[in-house]
Amino acid sequence: MGDYDAIILGAGAAGMMCAATAGQRGRRVLLADHADAPGKKILISGGGRCNFTNIHTAADRYLSANPHFAKSALGRYTPQDFLSLIGRYGIAWHEKTLGQLFCDGSAKQVVAMLVEECAAGGVTMALGQPVTDISHGDGLFRVKRGDRIVSAPSLVLATGGPSIPKLGATGFAYEVARQFDLKVVQPRPALVPFTLGPDDALFQSLSGVSAEVEVRWNKTRFREAALFTHRGLSGPAMLQISSYWEHRTPIHVNFLPDLDVDWLLAEKRNRPRTGLRRVVVERFPERMADALLERIGTQGDLGNLPDKTLRQIGERLAGWSFIPSGTEGYAKAEVTVGGIATAGLSSRTMEAAKVPGLYAIGEAVDVTGWLGGYNFQWAWASGWAAGQVL
Repeated sequence: MGDYDAIILGAGAAGMMCAATAGQRGRRVLLADHADAPGKKILISGGGRCNFTNIHTAADRYLSANPHFAKSALGRYTPQDFLSLIGRYGIAWHEKTLGQLFCDGSAKQVVAMLVEECAAGGVTMALGQPVTDISHGDGLFRVKRGDRIVSAPSLVLATGGPSIPKLGATGFAYEVARQFDLKVVQPRPALVPFTLGPDDALFQSLSGVSAEVEVRWNKTRFREAALFTHRGLSGPAMLQISSYWEHRTPIHVNFLPDLDVDWLLAEKRNRPRTGLRRVVVERFPERMADALLERIGTQGDLGNLPDKTLRQIGERLAGWSFIPSGTEGYAKAEVTVGGIATAGLSSRTMEAAKVPGLYAIGEAVDVTGWLGGYNFQWAWASGWAAGQVL
């Protein structure tokens, strides 16, 4: 019969949601984590205010080898469902930009709520000790922590991915998945700043300067703020596109997304005696204008510059190419692209087809959301879906 009905590994967003859901259905649940406290990633999210969902959640805002996989869970546990939950706890919230919802107070409120929900379901929390062995036989999973072995007919992998290792994040879920012959889609850092090589050293002088841009990689584009750093490019626009980017390929930045490429020709007609630098400085922070113009290598009054040259400058500013040297890696990545392959999981229950009783939820799975609360919504929805059937 086992010591518990289900053992859930990982007391993060997905794991706590799953434990609370199953516990409140009368299941005996053990929620285990090697960290000494639950919800560590929740606590640092959204600058400590937890961007807990996005009202525009839809499956097309997630990356996965199977773009349809997330539809079932996301459709059954929606942002509105999570808002109802935090409403019951009186947690005040606000919408920032682009449908992103944040706590007015602190991310600690979300963690406290989930701990309370787990307690309401009689969930046993076992923290501060790593799992050293997992085995399966006679319909039971056996999990060893320290000198104790506990068993249950269901085991849930909710230990996330390797992003933000300083919080203790590892690829543990992938190791367990492979132990049970589940395929893993090659993981890589996502929602992560880019680094630039020596060819773009000029832009290091712009560290701390930000501007609204449209960034494009292949057919994917995002319009949000970009931030120059001493190592490369960051800010929401760059974090978004980083999830799609492939090594040694260019990203294209439109520094003036509200203007067409002939805007300088219109300026030339209106004020031919105005210098190119003055016109560009009106559109950009001064340091940025000077860095871009230094790269472009053109100066003089608009009236003295050929239309062709002005159009080329407009085109350059509308499609500036960068080939990043890489990213800042898992240390700075908010999430991980890739993970336990969805092909081996039920989209309704998150159960492994080959191994009845084994489930995978949250970031451990090959489902990665855009920046802005989408990954939390996947954690809540996938955790809830598995919690319904444990």
